[in-house]
Amino acid sequence: MRSWQDILKGSNEEIIRWAAESAWADAMRACQQDAIWHAEGDVWTHTLMVCAEVEKLEGYEELNREDQLKLLFTALLHDSGKPATTALDPETGRLRSLRHSIVGASLARGVLAELRCPLELREEIVRLVRYHGRPPYLLEKAHPEQEVIRLSCLVKNRLLHLFALADTRGRDADGTVRTEEMLNLWRDVAVEHGCYDGPYPFANAQARFLYFREAVGDLHHVPHEHYKCRVIMMSGLPGVGKDTWLARNRPELPVVSLDAVREDLNVDATDNQGRVIQEARERCRQHLRAGEDFAFNATNLTVSLRKRWVDLFAGYGAWIEIVYLEDDLRVVLKRNAGRKDPVPASVIEKLAGKVEVPDVSEGHGVTRCAGDTRL
Repeated sequence: MRSWQDILKGSNEEIIRWAAESAWADAMRACQQDAIWHAEGDVWTHTLMVCAEVEKLEGYEELNREDQLKLLFTALLHDSGKPATTALDPETGRLRSLRHSIVGASLARGVLAELRCPLELREEIVRLVRYHGRPPYLLEKAHPEQEVIRLSCLVKNRLLHLFALADTRGRDADGTVRTEEMLNLWRDVAVEHGCYDGPYPFANAQARFLYFREAVGDLHHVPHEHYKCRVIMMSGLPGVGKDTWLARNRPELPVVSLDAVREDLNVDATDNQGRVIQEARERCRQHLRAGEDFAFNATNLTVSLRKRWVDLFAGYGAWIEIVYLEDDLRVVLKRNAGRKDPVPASVIEKLAGKVEVPDVSEGHGVTRCAGDTRL
């Protein structure tokens, strides 16, 4: 299995045999789990049990092949973050794997990228890996319906529910640890709110935007969509083509660029960026105060970095679209090497490992482009 095309041609058994020969599967074989939750032993044993349960799910045969593959790859990769996060709890003496779903999501993105899995499909699987553990703990949430509604915008709740069933069945554990009734509550809440097979039908983009930003969202509030200006926020590795995308797709927009600010201030990319950020924020404010549409061009590779700018733009009543670009890392490195002031290849490679692909929870709109579609 050297490409996604090979995956599409292969059977589940062939895909599992391919996965079994990977370094990440070896790491899972060597990783033991808490005996109460996983009496079956190591992570790979559990993974194979979950893969088997996926095919036994009621309704599995009715799913299209793409959804079947989403479930299969979620099964293969959902606990791939455990080898890096499993440790003995000094207070209880039990094994714990804190934040393993976050680490696993990053690993899944890398595995699927190597296979050249299409960007949108890849990110759906990544998000299923990231949130696979949410359904069993729904009753612990102060507002359970909010958890289901929010995640409906990021994953398909039907697949999340089905995978939770397979994950529960694919283990040797005390039956009182996790009951399927708890998992079915997720399905019932999703069905009740009309978001089992798709995202919750918010009244408009502003309603969704505010719902994700507020601690307790109001589903009945229909905010007026009146924006003072529109901001395009670029996101992507250095050398991926953000300037080119803006020139071809939004040539009318003035651009606030961190690279341009650095050049104006004569600040190197490896120097302290405090002055650069301060100046860039002031240039953005000038457009925001004037109610002018503009683009903000920087790498913006993580949720936390993007949020700082989104908070600024939203504070002025702007409509915010995030445009994320990506390409094969080898292509990016080659393009970067031909720039006037190239970023060190080691820096780009390090940044590539930190990428968090933006989703609709972060802005009013998100555009994701990969490969030849990015321009």
